[in-house]
Amino acid sequence: MKKGKVFVGLSGGVDSSVSAAILKKEGYDVVGVFIKVWQPDFFAPTRANLAGGCTWKEDRLDAMRVAAKLNIPFLTLDLEKEYKEEVIDYMISEYKSGRTPNPDVMCNKHVKFGAFLKFALKNGADFVATGHYAKVESRKLKVESKKMVKQEYKLLMSVDKEKDQSYFLWTIKPELLPKILFPVGGYKKTEVRALAKKYNLATWSKKDSQGLCFVGKLDIKDFLKHYIKIKKGKLLDEGGNVIGYHNGAPLLTEGERHGFTIMRGKDLNKALPQYVVSKDIKNNTVTVSPFPQKNNGLSEIIKLKDVNIINRDIKNGEKLSARTRYREKLVPCSLVRVDHLKKTAEIKFNTSKLVSVGQSLVLYKKDVCVGGGVIAEK
Repeated sequence: MKKGKVFVGLSGGVDSSVSAAILKKEGYDVVGVFIKVWQPDFFAPTRANLAGGCTWKEDRLDAMRVAAKLNIPFLTLDLEKEYKEEVIDYMISEYKSGRTPNPDVMCNKHVKFGAFLKFALKNGADFVATGHYAKVESRKLKVESKKMVKQEYKLLMSVDKEKDQSYFLWTIKPELLPKILFPVGGYKKTEVRALAKKYNLATWSKKDSQGLCFVGKLDIKDFLKHYIKIKKGKLLDEGGNVIGYHNGAPLLTEGERHGFTIMRGKDLNKALPQYVVSKDIKNNTVTVSPFPQKNNGLSEIIKLKDVNIINRDIKNGEKLSARTRYREKLVPCSLVRVDHLKKTAEIKFNTSKLVSVGQSLVLYKKDVCVGGGVIAEK
């Protein structure tokens, strides 16, 4: 018996391909959907530069091959406008302001689980599915006062902790979780590739995509230079002394360990590693340190904005863990306070941390992703 209709976001990669195959085998009525996103005019792929640009046409062709192999309907959904406005414009604006954005988070929020989910439900789907490495689990709760059973849904880390992508999914509203499926979240990446080969899918040996679609082998900093005026500026130590130069404050991330050209007397030593402590976009200066000091870059209390708490049973003072970067090791913390109306929160770490304003701080309770927010100005 069919379990319902599910629109699968087929990206042309192995993970989404196997997701569609798993769902069909489990008895779902599967429809493959390729989402076309925006790409810049100045870097439109041609035969000459195709390897360096976005390969969306080839990805779409691979997605079509998978749909044909699985004998499922195939659609192309044009979300260029949504992607440009909600992901690219946001990303450029944040970099211009000196913050470090997370476009992958915004893509999930506005495109995959925004416009795509809305399109799917409008066109008869019961669920949407993607190839993300995460899990949605539910359990039945008895509500004694009303003598009824309620279904509770949670977002969990994937079985493959090296590939886990729950960090990018913290913006999903709890009421949307019942409509979302992550079929490969219960598998290791090696097992996913083995399944793709077993099902004879064209994408089984295809390399994983890296970063934003259109960027390809074009460095993100080269892309940003088309939209942001980048100038060489002074590099300062924590005492405010000029110790060298940087190649553009907006392109650097607070908390990043980077090689800089440092002055030693009248001489310059190349690429000495320093942490970016702070940036002054107006004056185009960057403050660095080999070992950041507390109250100058390091903080125990981190303020968040645009907060989304998936598990509303999480209370102030609760002991949790968090990461402020993708694949960063989980660090113990506690929820000092959360204001659901203002969508703000304060997180306290046991030790001081160097964080990047604009990045996502994602909260966990064991393997459960309980929510997150955007790191606000200090």
